[in-house]
Amino acid sequence: MNRPLLVVLGAVTFAFMSVIFFWVFKLTMADSKKSDMVPPEKVAAFIQALLEANRNNYTDNVVVKLQKEGIDAHEHWRDERGVPLPAQYLMESGRLVALKNLKFSFRLASLTPIYVWNGANSDLERLGLAAVEKQPDSPHYGFLTKDGVRYFQAVYADRASSQACVDCHNKHPNSPRRDFKLNDVMGGIVITFPVGE
Repeated sequence: MNRPLLVVLGAVTFAFMSVIFFWVFKLTMADSKKSDMVPPEKVAAFIQALLEANRNNYTDNVVVKLQKEGIDAHEHWRDERGVPLPAQYLMESGRLVALKNLKFSFRLASLTPIYVWNGANSDLERLGLAAVEKQPDSPHYGFLTKDGVRYFQAVYADRASSQACVDCHNKHPNSPRRDFKLNDVMGGIVITFPVGE
């Protein structure tokens, strides 16, 4: 066989093997990166656990203790002596987080909100709130795209965890529903964050 032909065959074989090696390496690295990634459902569960712990901690160690001192939690805490209701504490925390421009948000929402701005903001939220009302132990997940960014959204059931929650919603003049009982699903906690960036 002539030498130039061997050089060409060798070069083609080397190039072919290099391409194969590159793709095997790239796929291996991609699989390795995927295994290091936390699924969005798990991230949402972490966030939900943190929100629930903070809200319970606030209720038990701030609201209850201050009530014994004559300081109540109530809706008009900004204008009158008092502290935010636990639901307002969560919503105010969500507002402050949104100011950080992380494209991450959490809020309380309901199919029967006391205030219209606490209603569902999208079909995905409506579906999620309806789903957790029927199956409170199963969060509802979905994806949405807004302004060219893909987001993951989780909706967790928000239950009436105390009689104070029940009484407040049932007696509020704006409430469209007045038959809540302890442990009923009153709405949901909606957690939204970007994925795939």
